[in-house]
Amino acid sequence: MSRRIAPRSGMWVAATLEDPLVCIAVIPARYASTRFPGKPLAKETGKFLVQHVCERVARAERIDRVIVATDDERIASAVKSFGGECVMTRADHPSGTDRVAEVARTIPCDVVVNVQGDEPEIEPGAIDLLASLACDGSNPMATLACPFAAAGRGGIVAEVDDPNCVKVVVADGRALYFSRSPIPYRRDGSVIEAGPYLHLGVYAYRREFLLELATLKPTPLERVEGLEQLRVLEHGRAIAVGVVERAAVGIDTPADYSAFVERFKSSVPNAVG
Repeated sequence: MSRRIAPRSGMWVAATLEDPLVCIAVIPARYASTRFPGKPLAKETGKFLVQHVCERVARAERIDRVIVATDDERIASAVKSFGGECVMTRADHPSGTDRVAEVARTIPCDVVVNVQGDEPEIEPGAIDLLASLACDGSNPMATLACPFAAAGRGGIVAEVDDPNCVKVVVADGRALYFSRSPIPYRRDGSVIEAGPYLHLGVYAYRREFLLELATLKPTPLERVEGLEQLRVLEHGRAIAVGVVERAAVGIDTPADYSAFVERFKSSVPNAVG
């Protein structure tokens, strides 16, 4: 059996009656982008990029409501045009987490899933895993990772030595550390289950912890690595890590988007273009 939680506009999704916790997904979307201005509104497939993301997230069984968080009226208008729900936020947030927290303050829920607005091929099952990790109550926050060997099968190039590919070491299902450097250092070349794993930039929070996190000041390791999630570990809180088979392909540049459009056309009969 399932229940439905009524959003403010038309994107319905189902959740099981066995799980009474309410999970919402918030998708931060900004118009300004150094490498790809106006990215959420790209529409060569016949759908806005942000619409693709909303529709993928809405397919996740654990998500009761999908909300786009933006400070741009153009994005808000686009979301409303396809029946999505949008919340206008302040324009001065230092991070997407702060934007998501602003939305969470106004919406009663138990778990908040933060999905990047530039991942139109994210797996609904990965979102379900992420929400489940936050719902079990053992950890206030959860994220995802995948083996580096599997990342290439997701269509992305991920190298352990690349500082743009964030590494996470995992033990007992929890993150020990995140770094831009290759970790753990394998002095004798041995392979261990702890990693390295490629960290995937999606998160789920218990609502009360997300609101607390938004009030915490940046920490030393966070500043050194440039990784906001280290603030959580430095404050002594745990982050659950779910390991998935592959990484979704993010859209960072016009070239990334063109490649996505080609994949979309090849997978959808009668696609636009």
